Amino acid sequence: MSFSSLGLSPAILQAVAERGYAVPTPVQVAAIPAILGGGDVLAAAQTGSGKTAAFALPLLQLLQGSPGEKPRRLRVLVLVPTRELAQQTAEAMRLLAQAGQPAPKIAALFGGVSINPQMMDLRGGADIVVATPGRLLDLIAHNALSIAAVSSLVLDEADRLLDMGFADEIGRILALLPRRRQNLFFSATFPPAVHALAARMLHEPVRIAIPALEQNQPDIEQRAIMVDAGRRTQLLRHLLKENKWGRVLVFVATKYAAEHIADKLHRAGIKAAAFHGEFSQGARDEVLADFKASKLQVLVATDVAARGIDIAQLPVVLNYDLPRSAVDYTHRIGRTGRAGKSGIAISFVSADTEAHFRLIEKRHALKCEREQIAGFEPVAAAAPANAAGAVSPADNSNGGIKGKRKSKKDKLREAAARGEPDN
Repeated sequence: MSFSSLGLSPAILQAVAERGYAVPTPVQVAAIPAILGGGDVLAAAQTGSGKTAAFALPLLQLLQGSPGEKPRRLRVLVLVPTRELAQQTAEAMRLLAQAGQPAPKIAALFGGVSINPQMMDLRGGADIVVATPGRLLDLIAHNALSIAAVSSLVLDEADRLLDMGFADEIGRILALLPRRRQNLFFSATFPPAVHALAARMLHEPVRIAIPALEQNQPDIEQRAIMVDAGRRTQLLRHLLKENKWGRVLVFVATKYAAEHIADKLHRAGIKAAAFHGEFSQGARDEVLADFKASKLQVLVATDVAARGIDIAQLPVVLNYDLPRSAVDYTHRIGRTGRAGKSGIAISFVSADTEAHFRLIEKRHALKCEREQIAGFEPVAAAAPANAAGAVSPADNSNGGIKGKRKSKKDKLREAAARGEPDN
């Protein structure tokens, strides 16, 4: 299958050739004709599957002929969960739009920076906006733009949008959009909240679910290394030295852990930096630029900061702390093995996280042989698992499995049963 067989115009095909795209990915083969047909689309698209081009190419074609109007009317709105993804998606769409004449104006809107430059950028309007929900609503409140003429709405990484607490903002945005529009819904996973939002938004959508065949999966070697929790940093240093990896993205649970581990690596002579949600936008951009340019060997990141990061040819992702949610495991390892490249995803598993890793394996129909590295063999005994296969929160250094911890109401009920005051 070639891009020329998908109904794309000569100008768009020229953009595809200039970007070096050889053959369309499965999600692109299914989505591009459906989007060109004007209907709603519901797509299960894993990280690194080429979904940005899957919606960008047909939407850019549908816009041909309308850019250049004065003032410009916002026609395409793309909602994304993070500032990094907003920047990356907008830049990818700009590169694909260069072949069109006149090229559409594409604006990236996100928080963490001053709102004034973005307001200035919107003077004269925009054809396409890629935005995080909160900043979009802020700019609407400042009368910097209107979404009343949007003809196509894209929710990219819908599961991340809901997981990060944007449900209310999305509801407010939907209320401001015209009722007659095309809705494109992309998500790597489909928990109940995502299904509910899709049912609310979409009208007789074309459903795209690429079969989980081996040839459609990213080429990621998944490994699990047993190690005592207190020796993880030493083992990380050993692996970096032995394997001579050029760049490694290390995931940790907290901001403190990111800074602490990055500092330890730095003092050991390894070029490393922390990356977490409390960084300013300028600091985030600088650290990411250094990592992409291989000025840093190791980026130690929290989930919140790393969502949406797209690092070309990233060879290794390492779970120093296991993710609390089994869904987050998918998003973490999806940072490697992108765009047809191979990658390695390593998880450190200690005695008190063994049961949690077994749950991750179960949820993903995965089985990783437990490895031991000479000189770093664990000595701690595994914690007992409960009937659900999870350790208790008190024994789990990652804070418990997401969705398994007791709620505040449950704790209050237990305290009342014991006759304790509720403070």
